[in-house]
Amino acid sequence: MSHKKVIAIMGPTASGKTAAALAIAREIPAEIISVDSALVYRDMNIGTAKPNAEELAAAPHHLIDIIDPSEAYSVAQFLNDSARLVEEIRARGKLPILVGGTMMYYKALMNGIDDLPPADATIRAQLDTDMAVIGAPGLHARLKEVDPTTAARLQANDSQRIQRALEIYMLTGKAMSSLIAQQPRAAMPFEMTSLSLEPSDRSVLHERIAKRFDIMLDQGFLDEVRQLKQRPDLNPELPSIRCVGYRQAWDYLDGSISYEEMRERGIIATRQLAKRQLTWLRSIPERNIIDCNSSNATGQILQHSLA
Repeated sequence: MSHKKVIAIMGPTASGKTAAALAIAREIPAEIISVDSALVYRDMNIGTAKPNAEELAAAPHHLIDIIDPSEAYSVAQFLNDSARLVEEIRARGKLPILVGGTMMYYKALMNGIDDLPPADATIRAQLDTDMAVIGAPGLHARLKEVDPTTAARLQANDSQRIQRALEIYMLTGKAMSSLIAQQPRAAMPFEMTSLSLEPSDRSVLHERIAKRFDIMLDQGFLDEVRQLKQRPDLNPELPSIRCVGYRQAWDYLDGSISYEEMRERGIIATRQLAKRQLTWLRSIPERNIIDCNSSNATGQILQHSLA
């Protein structure tokens, strides 16, 4: 095995990524780096399907429970943290395993990120005020006037990204799309073997998603969200509460939807997430595809990892 090798276990939600990573760690001295934008948050355990105590004890895990739900964790922070962790794990003579389904993090590793200006608190506050008055569609219409390219690729309700694109224009006087087009891409800081757990029959994955959502509900997911909702510093527009499942549970606890609607919307949102993840994975021709429905999926993962 190359001393520079890094294993990446990709795949849609509920495809068995954590189990696959732990199977490798049982055979090879390894440490796991989470590639999941939801697992970074403390006090969000059930709805994020965070590894349990036994799984966390089976191998060292990183980038889990590192920030409060009121805080934000950027792609740039992930890129810096993961590159640092890879080198530290190698220095300990172990194999770094990247595990998770946040595809924008993988994209940053493979393609680098754009050198855009940092957030500005004053402008953010102004945009938050505008959001309260005209809503995300109104801000989207404003973005269309100054940066039609970026506006065309964003949904009219994608408030977080719309605000970021407007913030960049207000800071620089230039469209975010034009700034990105002018910047070179950095090379990935390490060699990565990509193992992608993908379903040969998507209906099986859909069944897993529904079953897992019901298990989370049985485990007390609504109580978890209820505790978050009691905090005055948290609201539905924060990235943490926008995580799949949490926003639907929040709406239910607000009384705006029924329990049945909450469950249905949560499952549908998770399936839509899986569909987006699979679409992105298909854009990586060099990935090693492993059928997550196969009874021998773990054995195939080990075979690639030991090669």
